[in-house]
Amino acid sequence: MLNQNQTPLLDALKANAARPHASFYTPGHKQGEGIPQPLADLFGKAVFRADLTELADLDNLFAPQGVIQEAQQLAAEAFGASQTWFLVNGSTCGIEAAILATCGTGDKIILPRNVHSSAIAGLILSGAIPIFLNPEYDPVLDIAHSITPNAVQSALQQHPDAKAVLVVYPTYYGVCGDLSAIANITHQYNIPLLVDEAHGAHFAFHPELPTPALAAGADLTVQSIHKVLGAMTQASMLHIQGNRIDGDRISKALQLVQSTSPSYLLLASLDAARQQMALHGKMLMSRTLQLADEARTRISQIPGLSILEMPLLGGSPGFVALDKTRLTVTVSALGLTGFEADEILDEKLGVTAEFASLQHLTFIISLGNIPADIEQLVQSFTTLAKEYLRTDSTVKNQVWQSLDKTPSYALQLSPREAFFAVSEILPLTQTNKRICAEIICPYPPGIPVLMPGEVITKSVLDYLQKIQAMGGFISGCNDISLKKLKVVK
Repeated sequence: MLNQNQTPLLDALKANAARPHASFYTPGHKQGEGIPQPLADLFGKAVFRADLTELADLDNLFAPQGVIQEAQQLAAEAFGASQTWFLVNGSTCGIEAAILATCGTGDKIILPRNVHSSAIAGLILSGAIPIFLNPEYDPVLDIAHSITPNAVQSALQQHPDAKAVLVVYPTYYGVCGDLSAIANITHQYNIPLLVDEAHGAHFAFHPELPTPALAAGADLTVQSIHKVLGAMTQASMLHIQGNRIDGDRISKALQLVQSTSPSYLLLASLDAARQQMALHGKMLMSRTLQLADEARTRISQIPGLSILEMPLLGGSPGFVALDKTRLTVTVSALGLTGFEADEILDEKLGVTAEFASLQHLTFIISLGNIPADIEQLVQSFTTLAKEYLRTDSTVKNQVWQSLDKTPSYALQLSPREAFFAVSEILPLTQTNKRICAEIICPYPPGIPVLMPGEVITKSVLDYLQKIQAMGGFISGCNDISLKKLKVVK
């Protein structure tokens, strides 16, 4: 057992920031002496004294032998990993590195359609071939959940030469699929299970939260420590366990996608956030869950509002657990769209959601929230329901077309080949049967409908236009108005 009271990297940074010396190294502001005055006015100079480079006492992120190595070892123990890497380019670089370390050009990887764009970037960088699975979809709530064990089993039977399986756990809505079952199936083929656990870094610290990915059998998981814990924005971790992942390949892959000038402010925040959770995680999560429970109970009692909860019959293969610190409120019965409600709450009532969709608003309740935040959230929804209810108009119960009925996708080129191919931008009406050269992702439901290398069909175009007409918006493409698409020339 390591001493989780220690913060070796934070301590070394503090000591070096206080050490009197003449600085002739980067960064150019020289510990705040040359910082622009507006920045100094906003942040003060103390933070800039700690904005240091890779000095001898501060170790090297790409070949750690000192305080970074010690901090990563402490993190591995705290989060239940055999080895941990600190990430300063967010979980994005961790997902990219995971794919690069397990897949090469032409290798197959099984993953859900509702992956983060970082996974698509990983496909482009690695040259891997995606075998996409549609996640389980709730057409009433209009929410995509997780891929199911049966879907993974079927995909591996058809593609036994796949090199890895990647799962999103939890989803943006806090929904968790049956990761243990997926891990068992994946390991029958002796390939690694990679998990995008960006929103689940807190799971390891309270028994009432969903099972952490590593405890469920994942071989690798990437966590955004900044999203739900106490690290600074962009600060994340990559963890592995077992022998299916080559740690050296992870290190080499991270050298390709991480900055060679890592921010020690971000690195130190990871060290401090780990210590905070190792020492006080259960207490902090208990308090956070209490706040979340209060919000869920009170908001669910407001007429016209409902809360995403576990299904009464115990869930489904794509929905076996719910992170209750993630609060999704359905507002459509008020006659408002989620987008309209989001604007009212933000601009008029002083409450800002994590994201909005046609029917819902989703909020992250974390260790940084206090009872006053919950009170303001509840009162804002009370006001919303009373003062902004549309009695003469309701949001029609128009659900998005079920994902298992969306058009089939034909991969003509690998995402890498299509991304680097010579391309042109054409009017939408001229793109039928052309090869897509960009990511087309409608929100909601937030699942890529087209990506580089896939053939564009009339049914796909009709589907996209239908989503846009119903109030959704298109992300990832050059022209968000969807009047033009980028295609391979």
